[in-house]
Amino acid sequence: MRFAMITLLALAAAVAPRAPISAADGYAGQQARAIKALASEDVADLLAGRGMGLAKAGELNHYPGPAHVIELRDKLDLTPGQLSAVQASFERMSAAAKPLGAELIERERALDRAFADGTVTGDTLADATAAIGALQGRLRAVHLVAHLETRAVLTPAQIARYDTLRGYSDVTLGPSEPSPHHHHGG
Repeated sequence: MRFAMITLLALAAAVAPRAPISAADGYAGQQARAIKALASEDVADLLAGRGMGLAKAGELNHYPGPAHVIELRDKLDLTPGQLSAVQASFERMSAAAKPLGAELIERERALDRAFADGTVTGDTLADATAAIGALQGRLRAVHLVAHLETRAVLTPAQIARYDTLRGYSDVTLGPSEPSPHHHHGG
């Protein structure tokens, strides 16, 4: 009986009339952006070398991010050696991410300009989007490498504490759980 009720409710939701799409839906207001594909916050984040969620694969699988570990250093009881190693990783990441972010902005600006000028062709579009995609991949790798490096200097207890402090503690540690022998603190 319960299954039939759930099925009936799901069917009713599927066939319920939807509100019509209005002209204001979509990208209204974004046409005034300097680079249509990037919000001003995106540009600022790219120039500052911020992660923008690019390292979620690490962050949400028990590979802490260096910026957050530095912020939480007291609550994680980092040793001076650990703090130094995490800060060095953050600095390497930032130094590599900022120029990639700036280049990505310029590539997006050029693509936007090609559309605005009406000069875009199939070939130039393919080249531009391939270059943008490659830059996005490189930028993501830079951020994920910093998560790898950070995890390598933390103890399993610190990683578990980090996950709790960041609100991820309700997730059971899986295959990426640090082994009891994993410890490079110092």
